[in-house]
Amino acid sequence: MPKIVVDTNVLVSALLITHGAEAAVLDCIADHKAEWCVSPAVLAEYEEVLRRPKFSRIPPKYVDALLVFAARANLVSPKITLTVSPHGPDNRFLECAEAANADYLVTGNTRHFPSRHGDTEIVRPRQFLELIRKQPDEPR
Repeated sequence: MPKIVVDTNVLVSALLITHGAEAAVLDCIADHKAEWCVSPAVLAEYEEVLRRPKFSRIPPKYVDALLVFAARANLVSPKITLTVSPHGPDNRFLECAEAANADYLVTGNTRHFPSRHGDTEIVRPRQFLELIRKQPDEPR
């Protein structure tokens, strides 16, 4: 099962468009087709962004449920601070991916990331779904 780090923009889109590729990424996690990896900094960003007033049209109970789901992910503790991305907060996702030895970092905004960081491939949600479809099912 691949390990993945999910950028906040994927979560926002998943909550706004429940039948899109971003929501399907969360379905893969729920269906145990991918292992979601988070760090304390990533969890903090999820909470801060999802509770912004500009996303108030997302029902709070959906935000709460997603944050509970995220809190049950594989928690890692990065030991290094990176400055790879020109967008500072995105470095927290790269740090998480490195600490988790993640296979993929799934983001809707690839311009702030390199195409690859170490062993982690940076992919868009649709790319990730295609990669998952090609993998054989693993027993649970």
